[in-house]
Amino acid sequence: MDWKGRRQSDNIEDERGSSPMGGGSGGGFRFPGGGIGGGGLSFRTIIVLIVIFLILRAMGVDVIGLLQQSGMLGGGGSGYQQSTSSGDGSGQPANDEMKQFVATVLADTEDTWTGIFKSMGKTYTDPKLVLFSGSFPSACGQASAATGPFYCPSDQKIYLDMAFFQQMKDQFGASGDFAQAYVVAHEVGHHVQDLLGILPKFNQARRNMSEVDANKMSVRIELQADCFAGIWGKFTQQKGILQSGDLEEALNAAQQIGDDTLQKRTQGYVVPDSFNHGTSAQRVKWFKQGFDSGKLSDCDTLNNPV
Repeated sequence: MDWKGRRQSDNIEDERGSSPMGGGSGGGFRFPGGGIGGGGLSFRTIIVLIVIFLILRAMGVDVIGLLQQSGMLGGGGSGYQQSTSSGDGSGQPANDEMKQFVATVLADTEDTWTGIFKSMGKTYTDPKLVLFSGSFPSACGQASAATGPFYCPSDQKIYLDMAFFQQMKDQFGASGDFAQAYVVAHEVGHHVQDLLGILPKFNQARRNMSEVDANKMSVRIELQADCFAGIWGKFTQQKGILQSGDLEEALNAAQQIGDDTLQKRTQGYVVPDSFNHGTSAQRVKWFKQGFDSGKLSDCDTLNNPV
C-alpha cells in the first residue's frame, strides 16, 4: 500500500503514553481466547498480605515506596501507568511510523466518506481514533488489548491498541499493511452505520432480542461494516494507492478472523449460534462485494441473504 507522503488525519488522540491499569470489555475485532483471565485474591491471601505488610512497616521498611519503584503501584494517585516513551520528552512511544500509517488510513477514509455522503446530500462527521496501550477508558467501557479494536457510538470514537496488528500477524497469519488498513476501515464502517442511523436502531432492537437472535443481527451489522470497508478499498484502488498483493492481504485477514475459523483454532469446534461477526466465507464475500461495487446500495446485509 503506497501510503507514505499522503495526508494524515488530525483526528488522532494518542494516549499511549499513559494507559489506565486494569482491563475491561469491548467489541470490534475481538479474538476468542485472546485475553488473559484471572480471579481476585482469596480472603486468606489478603489476610497474609496484611500481616506481612504490618510486620515490614514495624521493621521500618517503606513498603509503598518499594512497590512504586517496582512498578506494581502507579505514582501520583492517578491510576495510570507510564509506558515506554521515545526519550524525546514527548512521553509518546517510539513507533511513530505506525501512528503515521494509521493517521494516513484514517485521513483516506475521511476523504472517501465525505465524498460519498456529499453525493447523497448528507454531511459526514469525522470520527476520532484513540491510540492506547494496555487499557483505556471509553464511553462504552474499558478498552483493552484483549478486546481488540472497536467503535464506541456513545462518543463516536474508535479505540485501537496497535499491538493488535502484531497479534494478527503472529497468531492468526494476517499480515500486511492493507490487512491493517482493513481493520481501521471496518471500524470506520461502524461509524458510517452510526451516522446513517443503522447502528442506533440495532442497539435499540437488541434489547428485546434473545441472545441467539441478537448474535444473528450482530453478524449482519459486522458484515455490512466489512462491505463498507470494501467500498473504501475500491476508492483507494481508484486513487492508485494499492500495490500488488494488497487486496489479497485484506481478503486473507477477513478469512483468518471469521468466527468459524477463530473457534476452530481456539477451541477445536464451532458454535454457530454464538457467531457475532460472520464466518470466514461471509466476511470475504462482503468485503469483496463492497470492493467490487463501491456502492452503499450493494451493502444491504440487513435485508438480503448473507
